[in-house]
Parts: sequence; C-alpha cells; structure tokens
Amino acid sequence: MQNKLVDYFSRISPLSKEEADAIAESMQTKKFKKGDFLIEEGQISTKTYFILEGCVREYILTDGEEKTTNFFTEEQWAISLNSFTPQNASKHNWICAENTLVVEGDEQQGQALFKRFPRFETISRTIMEAAFAEQKEALTSYYTDSPEQRYLKLMKSRPDLFQRIPQYHLASYIGVTPESLSRIRRRIASALD
Repeated sequence: MQNKLVDYFSRISPLSKEEADAIAESMQTKKFKKGDFLIEEGQISTKTYFILEGCVREYILTDGEEKTTNFFTEEQWAISLNSFTPQNASKHNWICAENTLVVEGDEQQGQALFKRFPRFETISRTIMEAAFAEQKEALTSYYTDSPEQRYLKLMKSRPDLFQRIPQYHLASYIGVTPESLSRIRRRIASALD
C-alpha cells in the first residue's frame, strides 16, 4: 500500500530514493469503516487524506437534506480547501461510502517534509492546484450543463462510481431526484438502441 503514495508522487515528479523513503516513512495509514466520518460540518479540518482503497462521499446539508457534492476514490486527495487554511469550520461532511484505507497527513508533517526537501512544496502546490481545478470544473459543469450532460460526463470520467454508489447519491450529485435519474438513464439507453 505504501508504494501507491510513493508511485503517485513519482508520477508528478521523479523522486530520489531518499525522497521516496521519506514519504514512505512519514505515511500514517488509517482504516475507516463504511459510515464513518472523516469530517463533519462545523469541525475544523487539520488533516489531508490520500485514498488508498475505498470511497468517501462529500455532502452538505441544506434544509435537512443531504446534497452530494463530491466523491473521493483511489489515488485522490480529500483536502478540505475551505477549512484547511485558514482553519475555518467545515461546511461539508465526508463519510465513507465503503470501507476505506487512507494515508492521513497534517500540516506539521508537510512542513517537516518541505524543510527537508524544499521541492516538495512545488509538488504539493501542483496537487492543490489540480484539486482546485477539479472542483472548479465540477462547479462550472453544475451551472452550465444539463443534468443529462452531467450524468454522461460522470459515466465517462468516473464509471466505477456507478457500481459503488447508490443511485440516490448519484442523483443528488448531478442535481436531480432519483426518479429523474431513472428517466435520464432510460433516455440514454433508448438512444443507444
């Protein structure tokens, strides 16, 4: 499992043996069961999570109703951008949709690695920029695409979610009711026939 994180960083920028060893040594893996929270609304997030196995669903509560806003799966970072810095209370919840194994990190660990290997700051910035761009694209899609277009994009970009996530969470993510999602699926299926 430790190799997954080292491999991930190596794809961003080749690592020396010393750098790879430092990443492996700093890794703290943690297991969560399906239904466990990594963060709940109102908490201050001081952790980052790299998903080794499993799936985490992000949602917000609006008038008591859960609205799914993201999914984090293998080789993705779950970083609470609005609460990690400058230490604001989280406005979202992260709940494990499956049994999940993560690498858990914090600011102190990151700073120690940056001090030892200054170029890790550049790698970290690259990761944060990618996470921000992914969230920005999802938000833009929500405002500019029809629910059917969002569904088709999700099918193309993250087909594994359709086998892992209940349909009502997928419906919430693309911004429709489960009944509307069923109609979208029927229309797409009939168009393919």
